Amino acid sequence: MTITTVRKNNLSEGMLSNKIALVTGASRGIGAAAAKLFAEEGAAVTLVARTESALRSVVEEIIAKGGKADYIVADLADPASIIQAIQTTIDRHGRLDIAFNNAGVATPVSSITEITEQDFDLLQAVNYKGIWVAMKAEIKAMLNTAGAGAIVNNSSVGSFRGNPGLSVYGAGKRAVNSLTETAAVEFGPSGIRVNAIGPGTTMTEMIGQLVAQDPEIIEKSNAATPLRRAADPHEIAQAAAWLLSDRASFVTGVVLPVDGGARA
Repeated sequence: MTITTVRKNNLSEGMLSNKIALVTGASRGIGAAAAKLFAEEGAAVTLVARTESALRSVVEEIIAKGGKADYIVADLADPASIIQAIQTTIDRHGRLDIAFNNAGVATPVSSITEITEQDFDLLQAVNYKGIWVAMKAEIKAMLNTAGAGAIVNNSSVGSFRGNPGLSVYGAGKRAVNSLTETAAVEFGPSGIRVNAIGPGTTMTEMIGQLVAQDPEIIEKSNAATPLRRAADPHEIAQAAAWLLSDRASFVTGVVLPVDGGARA
């Protein structure tokens, strides 16, 4: 399936016009698609991930198309690294308006009794604790600079139900949902909106890892999805962009399924 992006003649006319944006896990997949889209919609985007060569490539592509972007190399499993990346964004741009906490990892499919403690710790360090650390720093940065803002966390359709084979992954994402809802309640009075998206099967490198274990996993997922297909990363990015934009100004505390109807 081909996803067509409508380009604007003037980037300042986009729904994220003049926003200072931060995207974690931005070197590939949903994060890279989001960084490109946010720039197309008028934001100045700071991309954060571990792999400098991939970050540089995405930034160069954005700039070549007339967008504004830079990058910071950081390890989302390292709290100090996350905090430093957000501070560097403030140092460069003077404020932070919006943030998409997308960084995440997956581990091999295995039952609750077979998953290793090492994999458990990795999933929690990046997918749960990493988002908690990022949210804390982002909220403080928004309050101290822009005075308001919006955050979107990347959860999963697997956070809404039992997740055979991906138990710890799903549990960590469900914890992200709770953090999202609580932060929305705590900081709504301060003008900060906090939402999450719950993507269904999406054609990224992460799903490729699962296909290596189960070659039929996409077909199985599509059969359980009313739209009968997987998502393109750009489609997931569109949902995040809308939630971060002023068009969603009265939306907070939501975990929005972007799953082709899989949860219906």
